[in-house]
Amino acid sequence: MNDITQPIHFEHHSTNFNRLKGRLEHMVGKAIGDFNMIEEGDTVMVCLSGGKDSYTLLDILLTLRKRAPIDFRIVAMNLDQKQPGFPADVLPNYLKNLGVDFHIETQDTYSIVKAKIPEGKTTCSLCSRLRRGIIYKVAGELGANKIALGHHRDDMVETLFLNMFFGGKLKAMPPKLVTDKGDHIVIRPLAYCAEKDIARYARGMEFPIIPCNLCGSQENLQRQNIKEMLTQWERQYPGRSQTIFSAMQSVKPSHLLDANLFDFKNIQLGTAVDEGDVAFDQEI
Repeated sequence: MNDITQPIHFEHHSTNFNRLKGRLEHMVGKAIGDFNMIEEGDTVMVCLSGGKDSYTLLDILLTLRKRAPIDFRIVAMNLDQKQPGFPADVLPNYLKNLGVDFHIETQDTYSIVKAKIPEGKTTCSLCSRLRRGIIYKVAGELGANKIALGHHRDDMVETLFLNMFFGGKLKAMPPKLVTDKGDHIVIRPLAYCAEKDIARYARGMEFPIIPCNLCGSQENLQRQNIKEMLTQWERQYPGRSQTIFSAMQSVKPSHLLDANLFDFKNIQLGTAVDEGDVAFDQEI
């Protein structure tokens, strides 16, 4: 049993829970401040899938908005992909009780994915492309200039290894980006948050979690393999995921191999290079 699925060890509003809530709020607030994710007058569309990450994202953003020194609007958006057995009433009821503005977009991407992707093959890539196009369209219709996604620290680390192992690129998920058409800014306020903390928070809050039956049964996804590798590393060397994440924030182009980022060709005697060979002293 891993850290994500282990039983909860505290009650809602206990001291431990409040400590966890405070830590997540601090991490989200820090990410928003570090990357200037949300500004005065923004309309932030929070993409709500029904999973633990997006529930946590919405909940914490609503909490932080109450004490923020700026004024911004939050609207929740869910894409109902018409998966068989999807409980279509869960999210509308939850959001109505919460009192937040929301929009449910119904698009049958499930049938498209099942028709295009052979049985047994992974559906994530096509599903993601279809979802992204719909999300951008809806953001425009709702007047949202920011789109908030629920990706967290572990998603970013996993993406780094996915791109290295299978794409040959040193690339992860950015905390903030402009869409290709330049119409919206995508933000990831959970960037500094660990998945195990989010999972514990979601259990404590008793969010009405909706599983994704479209891809949840695909056990051999590359991302799942990477997640299992990182989980094993974390058990053997606690804190390794955080160390990897910290490395993503401290990049030394002069000590990699990308000539587009650093001018290796024109290095001459006397050329000053950031850290130079001193960088290797830390390894020793």
